[in-house]
Amino acid sequence: MTGPLANPGFRRLLAAGFVSEIGDWVLQVAMPVYVYQLTGSVSATATTFVVALLPSLALSPVAGVLADRWDRRRLMLLISVLQALALLPLLAVRGAEDLVLVNVVTACQAGLAALFEPARGALLPSLVERADLPAANGLIGVGVNLARLLGASLGGVLLGYTGLPGVLLADAASFLLAALLLVRGFGVSPPVVAHPPVLRAWVDGLREIAARRQLRFMVLVVGLMAMAQGLFVVLFVVFVTDRLGGGEAETGLLRGVQAVGGLLGGVLVGVLVRRFAAGRLLAWALLVFGVLTALMWNAAYVTTALLFYLVAFAVLGAPGVVGGVGMMSVLQLHTSDSSRGRVLSSFFTLFDGFQALGMVIAGVLVVPLGLPVLLDAQAGLYALAGLVALNRQWGHDDEQGGGDEQRDDRVEVVERHEGDR
Repeated sequence: MTGPLANPGFRRLLAAGFVSEIGDWVLQVAMPVYVYQLTGSVSATATTFVVALLPSLALSPVAGVLADRWDRRRLMLLISVLQALALLPLLAVRGAEDLVLVNVVTACQAGLAALFEPARGALLPSLVERADLPAANGLIGVGVNLARLLGASLGGVLLGYTGLPGVLLADAASFLLAALLLVRGFGVSPPVVAHPPVLRAWVDGLREIAARRQLRFMVLVVGLMAMAQGLFVVLFVVFVTDRLGGGEAETGLLRGVQAVGGLLGGVLVGVLVRRFAAGRLLAWALLVFGVLTALMWNAAYVTTALLFYLVAFAVLGAPGVVGGVGMMSVLQLHTSDSSRGRVLSSFFTLFDGFQALGMVIAGVLVVPLGLPVLLDAQAGLYALAGLVALNRQWGHDDEQGGGDEQRDDRVEVVERHEGDR
């Protein structure tokens, strides 16, 4: 066995993340349906969606500090156990009067998931060789999309056949299994322990972004990507409803089928990383995604056949995952280990914030500008992000170990050594 899979620690991390993602999707799909069945209210169901988004935005800075301050494996183990325990209050839900309890548990689960991701992303570069990092992220991307397919389907089936108790049992089992996979160590040292206040530690992470030119550049690229994604989330529903004449079933089907292409994209990463540095991988994936999206939106002038759009959305999943792998790999490659969790969580917050901005822009401008104009603008933002990334000289830094970033890391190691003496 060669590549990242040769490392047993990576295999356990991959498996733990996979089963944890299944649990996340089971709850993410089942709970809004359950709330709608419980209340019959669209606004109450929408509130549940919003509640699931807010903790990620609010806790990302804290998540990064924890990922850099604590042993990342143990942090993920603790989070998995807490996710299982946090489900228990849902056993007391009996009717619509318990909606507040449902939303509290949903918020807790979303918050814990937001703590898990920076720890996993920060730990990964410690487990695999630098050259294997994009391939490792690709394998994680395969796991995420496979978990999406399995978890989303399982959540709906379990809710229909067993009710909420069956959903809770499956969800808790997935989190406990993830914890068991994380019990054993990964053969790497825990991060250097530092104890500045949380706010100061988070600001130190922002300073690292400001100090490293590749990370400063990624702020623009990620911001454009996120704004385009925010536009997509809102405009997609309008497009399927108004242009394709679809309903809830078609909307869910077209969103879900992207995971099929995502699986292919995760496999393709293993081939592409042999030819492209991580930054180039990101740039070309964004360009392809933008062009394909523009073609898909404008194809509605020719056909509105559901089969065509099922194939189109499945194809879109591949460059989407490749772009995500490229983005994560660039961030990991150009960040020191001691602050990687804070840098990743800051970029997650950046993405969430600009995605929300894109949602607001779509809601405000879709009537005065019209759907076709905003759809083309959404595709254009992805293409622009790709062109911006393509204009950056990534290859040399990635292949040579990050240029000034590598020198910064060497200085950091020397400073720690001097401190120990």
